[in-house]
Amino acid sequence: MTTRYRVEYALKTHRRDQLIEWIKGLLAVPFVLHSQPTAVFEPHRETMEQMSMNAQRRYGEIMRDIEELINDHIAHQKAGTHDRSKLKLLVPSVATFFTPLLLHDAFVWQDQRRFISYRRFVPPSFNDIRLILNTAQVMSLVRGGPLELVTFDGDVTLYDDGQSLTVDNVVIPRILGLMRKGTRIGIVTAAGYTEGRRYYERLHGLLDALHASDLPVSLKQNLVVVGGESNYCFKFAEESPDLLKLVPRKEWLLDEMLLWQESDITELLDVAETALRDCINYMRLSADILRKERAVGIIPQSGTKFPRESLEETVLVTQKILEMSTVGRRLPFCAFNGGNDVFVDIGDKSWGVLACQRFFGGIEGGKTLHVGDQFLSAGANDFKARLACTTAWIANPAETVQLLDEIAELDEMQQRKTR
Repeated sequence: MTTRYRVEYALKTHRRDQLIEWIKGLLAVPFVLHSQPTAVFEPHRETMEQMSMNAQRRYGEIMRDIEELINDHIAHQKAGTHDRSKLKLLVPSVATFFTPLLLHDAFVWQDQRRFISYRRFVPPSFNDIRLILNTAQVMSLVRGGPLELVTFDGDVTLYDDGQSLTVDNVVIPRILGLMRKGTRIGIVTAAGYTEGRRYYERLHGLLDALHASDLPVSLKQNLVVVGGESNYCFKFAEESPDLLKLVPRKEWLLDEMLLWQESDITELLDVAETALRDCINYMRLSADILRKERAVGIIPQSGTKFPRESLEETVLVTQKILEMSTVGRRLPFCAFNGGNDVFVDIGDKSWGVLACQRFFGGIEGGKTLHVGDQFLSAGANDFKARLACTTAWIANPAETVQLLDEIAELDEMQQRKTR
């Protein structure tokens, strides 16, 4: 019984998103009732077309019903009774919504591109629903505009894991296009460096392109880099050799962050380091400990690749130990799987996004979009960003480009409507 519990709950639920799984379950019903696998053998095309229309209608109706549940949840949020909403009862892990989600329109949009309603043997998938939710969020932001701030994760979001943002990256003109419209940009990354040079090495393609662009100086200054999740802030500065200038903490730290004590920071990192060393020992990992000013982690020794399961075990063990510690209750932290390393940072990306919002004059969560690839409930450092703003969950840099193209296309459509 214990073994089954641990396999089915402790080791799996952290790799699922309950809202997406719940929506997937709802869409499975019309798929079973309306999809006709035998239609592929029918001599008349009308049979398949009719089936697709029926499936599309039912999927759309369900999406509209979920929209209404989200609207009800938002109404409860405003009344301070969000724990009593019907959606909260159906999906207990559901959190804050900063805007309505236009799920029906987003489904139609994605159905025209992914042909979800036309499938006979493959039901609506996790990725289908993830992308529908992204589109629904973007539609809401564009229609309720303007989109004032977009923050990005680095690895796997803007560039491949462990790589850098080179000058030929196709995401760069999309980001500059956002900035040209007045949208502020924040790169909120786990990489924790105290020198602008190190961030320039990772982001030089974007920084050089921004420097060479014809954007007014006032718009060029709408780019910041927040590192170590929420511990360092740099702003674009043309006069700097690295095109980045360290921002004094008093200019961007939130009031709550000013209360973080250095003694607590040291104590939490000590507890985390001990937990990480224990994991190295009992799982025989070929790893080294790397201690930074506000982070500690394990990195692979030369030529080593950690098994995914070992990384997840290390994250879950370390996170649980910190959660149960006294200092872990006083100080926010983030334990995450970096793909081939594990790190614990002081603070998390919710604080990083909130710091960007404060730096740019107090931008609201409903006017902010955070784009990242790690939104699972444990070991994923973009997850906490949901506490600060709207989010888009992408799987690779190509999806980031597609998302930014959606924003541009939807914005153009909205502009045509208002002319």
